[in-house]
Amino acid sequence: MTEPHPQTATDLPYVVAVGASFGGVTALLDVVGSLPAGFPAIVAVVLHIGSQQSILPELLARRGPLPARHAREGDLPIPGTIYVAPPDHHLLLAPDAIHLSRGPRENHARPAVDPLLRSVALGWRERAIGVVLTGELDDGTAGLEAVKACGGTAVVQDPSEAAAPSMPASALAHVPIDHCLPLAQIGPLLARLVMRDPPLPAGEPPERLVREQAYFNGNQMDDLTAIATPSQLTCPECGGSLSELKDTRPLRYRCHTGHAYTALSLENAQAEVASHQLQGSLRSLKEREMLLRRLAVVAHKIGDEAQAQAGRLQADRLHEQIERLKGLIQEDLRSA
Repeated sequence: MTEPHPQTATDLPYVVAVGASFGGVTALLDVVGSLPAGFPAIVAVVLHIGSQQSILPELLARRGPLPARHAREGDLPIPGTIYVAPPDHHLLLAPDAIHLSRGPRENHARPAVDPLLRSVALGWRERAIGVVLTGELDDGTAGLEAVKACGGTAVVQDPSEAAAPSMPASALAHVPIDHCLPLAQIGPLLARLVMRDPPLPAGEPPERLVREQAYFNGNQMDDLTAIATPSQLTCPECGGSLSELKDTRPLRYRCHTGHAYTALSLENAQAEVASHQLQGSLRSLKEREMLLRRLAVVAHKIGDEAQAQAGRLQADRLHEQIERLKGLIQEDLRSA
């Protein structure tokens, strides 16, 4: 679906792929508002919105001179237009068509930034410009690494001014970033970058990226086994086995159904699953205590005091366990 394009990237317009999460609406409005009319590049945007309805295209169109809309399957990407990932869909770009996917979440998100950046890296190579703005955790870091590996340009918001510095800070820590700027300077920088003379061709993209994108598109196990090593970890979303991707920064994992994580997003997902399990265990213990106390009351009413006392003692022991578990949950919340 988003295999490397047979043309050289210099036959194509530039593409600017932008990813953001927490605080991203304000950041995107600032960047888009400073882009000039007649901007000669395709613009693609992913904001972590999950399945929530979004009016982001309308907001972006009002802020700047460029038209903006939710991306549609099969449309030809046109320079000077902003394409926004619709709710609950990954946005993938190929030079001849836009593709939407409800495939497995990446970094616990759909839409996610990494799939978009991988697709433009493979399709546009040296004419791909990846931008990571404010956000929690580290979605976008692996995508920017793919952009750089294919000869493109990597841009991040200065973490010191980001509402959530984690995403741009992770990219800076793991990828050779070309430009780290405050929001006010990113739009003017992009306007200059897309007016450059065509860069020299970067050559063929790394096989690992081609195989990973092929696996994302079709889940062929041969592609995964060629680029990853089985681990002892399991996927928090589907319970399948996770494989550790080779030679990636940051450390990343994929499962057999396609879910993908950085180590940081995996730990975050594991913590969420563990929290749900603890809450479920707490609820089950409370219900069991309630039932034991009710049985004790019934036993007392029919004169079976020995059974009533045994029920009360068992319920008291359960209550102690519940209080200890509540303490563990509160301790976990405080350390989060």
